[in-house]
Amino acid sequence: MHLNNRSGVWTRLARWALAVVLLGASAAAFAQTKIGFVNLDRILRDAAPAVRAQKKIEGEFAKRDAELGRMAEQMKKLQDTFEKNAPTMGENERRNKEREINDANREFQRKQREFREDLNQRRNEELAGVLERANRAVRQIAEAEKYDIVFQEAVWADPRVDITDKVIKALDDTKPAAK
Repeated sequence: MHLNNRSGVWTRLARWALAVVLLGASAAAFAQTKIGFVNLDRILRDAAPAVRAQKKIEGEFAKRDAELGRMAEQMKKLQDTFEKNAPTMGENERRNKEREINDANREFQRKQREFREDLNQRRNEELAGVLERANRAVRQIAEAEKYDIVFQEAVWADPRVDITDKVIKALDDTKPAAK
C-alpha cells in the first residue's frame, strides 16, 4: 500500500509538471501572436470611398428630401390656418378641413417612410462595397505585416494594435471602383 501511494503522488506530480510545461508553451505562443484591430466606424466615416459614397447618396436623395421639406412646411401652414380659422368655421367645413389635414398627413408619412426605406437600402448597397474593399485592405495588410488575427469589434483596443489608419490610407490610395 505504501508503494502504491508514492506511485500515485509521482503520477500526479508528473501530470502537474506536464500541465505547467504545456501552459507555459501556450502562453509563449500566445505572447508571440501578432494582433491587430480595425475601427470599422472610423473607416465608414473617414475613408475616401465612404465619404464619396455618402456624397453620392446625398446627391441622389437631395430632390426627394427637399420635396419632403416643402410638404412639411405646407402641412404646418395648413394646420396653422386650420387652428386659426377653426372657431369661425361651420361644422361641415371644419370636418372637411380636418379630413384634408389627416389625408395630407398620412400621405406625408407614407412618403417619408418610403424615403427612409429607399435611403437605407441605397446606403447599405454603397457601404457593402466600401466594406468589401476595406476587408480586402485589412487582409492585404495582415498578410504583408504577418498579423495572426485582426479584430473589427472590441470593447477596447490598445492604440498599438490599431491598424485603422493603415486601412484608411490603403483605401484612400486606391482608385474609385468602376461604375
